[in-house]
Amino acid sequence: MRSPRRRRHCCPVSEALGAGGRWSGAMEFQAVVMAAGGGSRMTDLTSSIPKPLLPVGNRPLLWYPLNLLERAGFEEVIVITRKEIQKMLNLDTKMKLDFVCISDNMDMGTADSLRHIHQKIKTDVLVLSCDLITDVDLYKVVDLFRTHDATLSMLMKKTHEPTEVVPGQKGKKKPVEQRDFIGVDDTGKRLLFMANEADLDEELVIKRSILQKHPRMHIRTGLMDAHLYCLKKYVVDFLVENRTITSLRSELIPHLVRKQFSSPTSLQQGLDNKEEDQKKKEQASLDIYSFIKEDNSLLKPAPDNSCWNDHRGDMNETLHEGKVRCYVHIMKEGLCYRVNTLGLYIEANRQVPKLLLNLGLEEPLVHGSAQITDRGMVGSDSIIGSSTQVGEKTSIKHSIIGSMCTIKDKVKITNCIIMNSVTIEEGCCLQGSVICHNAVIEKGADIKDCLIGSDQKLETKAKHVNEVIVGTEQLMEI
Repeated sequence: MRSPRRRRHCCPVSEALGAGGRWSGAMEFQAVVMAAGGGSRMTDLTSSIPKPLLPVGNRPLLWYPLNLLERAGFEEVIVITRKEIQKMLNLDTKMKLDFVCISDNMDMGTADSLRHIHQKIKTDVLVLSCDLITDVDLYKVVDLFRTHDATLSMLMKKTHEPTEVVPGQKGKKKPVEQRDFIGVDDTGKRLLFMANEADLDEELVIKRSILQKHPRMHIRTGLMDAHLYCLKKYVVDFLVENRTITSLRSELIPHLVRKQFSSPTSLQQGLDNKEEDQKKKEQASLDIYSFIKEDNSLLKPAPDNSCWNDHRGDMNETLHEGKVRCYVHIMKEGLCYRVNTLGLYIEANRQVPKLLLNLGLEEPLVHGSAQITDRGMVGSDSIIGSSTQVGEKTSIKHSIIGSMCTIKDKVKITNCIIMNSVTIEEGCCLQGSVICHNAVIEKGADIKDCLIGSDQKLETKAKHVNEVIVGTEQLMEI
């Protein structure tokens, strides 16, 4: 029976997806969405539109992780963001959103942000990035966490390469992405090893302590970290004390994975050197093991496995083995995107009609207030926002049109993303392009594979191919 008391921002797992009986028990999570990042890998878009507000399928990017939580049964969410973003947000959600705003002059990593709100965290936490778009069954990640009493469970999916031409990048050499090496056990669920190519020398070295416990390890590359993490409350407590960790993805998560097969920092008694003794005490106080509550019976070694039965010598590692456990759910099917580059932003918009169908959101793709003269010329996979006007003999295929746009007669739009309040005059042809808020495309313009920034104006019969036109400079190379 559920207790009548309810913690803020928490979701009883037993209620979250109770219809199928897939989650059980009374364990609770607090949900946190990180929405303060600047989008440094897609600055041509985010220089004028904050990343959490980027429209994807005519919804702000932040809507997607919030919708994931709402579908899972959460009623309250902590959203870490900036003041300007909060002011501009207009989200359709029944959840209570607790906004925590970070000052614009504060340069915070994701671990810093979680540390910033630590006083609000009363229980285990589910952390998501605002740029995650997925139809994952969230219970699959949480069940790993609960079943194995894990320190961490996380979501991964095979890396997705954008199939569409990225504006301004045709013919240019792609930047080399540093690969992640992910080690899992035979089940594919226990996360044993994690290292980035940039942090390795010429060899991939696996610690003996890992192989002793897991002689068979599968090393995988080409996996994307979805930035969805279930974390124990004591991990947040650990972060509060260990301020050297600034990033969840690149520092905290690899640290936890390594700690699974490391001994706790021991305190040696009776040292002659008091300074060395104090140093060891300080190191121990920052060790993750010192934050794990000893009264948790699941963490205590069973008598049959005690040092008296099957081990000799130093029993420090044996007594603590298993306290830190990391797991991963690797999606084999379904949609999962991190919208952190221009290419992935375009790809996510292409997939939105399919995603909305998978989510059971049976909303018309063409808003009821849109005025379209020839509806037969609008493709069935295109989305058109509210109060948009489309003129005669205008063709719209495989595209997303925002709200309050004016598209005049004899315009051809294919594979484009048109944001809000854009004006496209007669006879224009747009293909494979992104047109940002309030842009004006004058008569007869021919635009292919371009990014046109907010408030830009293209002259009559202008021709642009594979260009980025943003800011005060009319032409900008990526």
